[in-house]
Amino acid sequence: MDQAESVRTPSSWVVVGLDNGGTSNNATVLDATGQFLVDHLVENPSRVLDGPESAVEALADAFTGILTLTRTPHSLVRAVGLDTPGPASANGVISSKGATNFNHVSWHGFDIRGALEARLGLPVVYNNDGNAAALYAHHQHFGPAAAANSSVSAIVGTGLGGGVVEAGAVIRGAAGMAGELGHVQIPLHGVLENDQPVPRCNCGFEGDVESVASLTGIKNNLLPYWLSRFPEHQLAGEPIGAAAKALRGYAEKDDPLALAVFAQQAKAIGKLFTIAANFTDPAAYFLGGGVVEAAPHFRQWFLNTVRESTDLRDEQKAVATFALVPDRDMAGSRGAAVAALNTVIVK
Repeated sequence: MDQAESVRTPSSWVVVGLDNGGTSNNATVLDATGQFLVDHLVENPSRVLDGPESAVEALADAFTGILTLTRTPHSLVRAVGLDTPGPASANGVISSKGATNFNHVSWHGFDIRGALEARLGLPVVYNNDGNAAALYAHHQHFGPAAAANSSVSAIVGTGLGGGVVEAGAVIRGAAGMAGELGHVQIPLHGVLENDQPVPRCNCGFEGDVESVASLTGIKNNLLPYWLSRFPEHQLAGEPIGAAAKALRGYAEKDDPLALAVFAQQAKAIGKLFTIAANFTDPAAYFLGGGVVEAAPHFRQWFLNTVRESTDLRDEQKAVATFALVPDRDMAGSRGAAVAALNTVIVK
């Protein structure tokens, strides 16, 4: 795509959204009218493995780069939205035990929001990446009616992130860790085979959603079991990590083993959404992450299986929507920008 043809200059003040990941930062710009100035993924290396100082500088580079690309003067920026993988506090302090991509001890308890705010000299609004994607899905789906609706999102990746949005705003919780949907423990009846071991999560829980519906869950729990049922499968001779990453490609070709694994993931998310239906009764259920990046026929099959596995009352079925998180890899940075815009408008 010709970048010169896919960006527009701002007509008023703006906010910037920065999505921090294990390998890349994604950036976008959102103007005061609610229009994004760039319609494609803009990335630079995140450098998180080099430690906090290098990572914050990489975020600053992403900020400068997106302003240059969109021809946006620094003086027009009112705030910056930042998201990172959780867990972290509501104010962007990485968990004292570390977090996804932040395993080195120098990250433990590090205030990434405050450090970026000091580096840029601008207000920085923080969300974890699941919350940011959930917020974007909500606002994109409901538009002007966002503040009058609620939603729950499950974001399937290395782990399982998510977010709960009520009246257009992310529910943060007392410690900033609400919406950690991956660690909700679910009933496994109807999800697992009779002889299948109870899956265990890296967090120590047994039978939570992430232990099934995540790349880690595939590698540690689901694929070893299903390979024992399909010993002649092509993936049987591969290292388990490589086999887990390759599995989606097989599912897109209707491979029986792969479809069995992903059906269990979809059923687990359906159990999660059933709990949400009885706890928050949302107007919409969104699904994002790696399954959204898949071939259209596969992601529609997965979404349909999630819907069929979600036990709703008739009254809920009449009003609830199931949909995919839009704009795929751009959802995080766009959600971070929406959070920043909402903060500026409220002020």
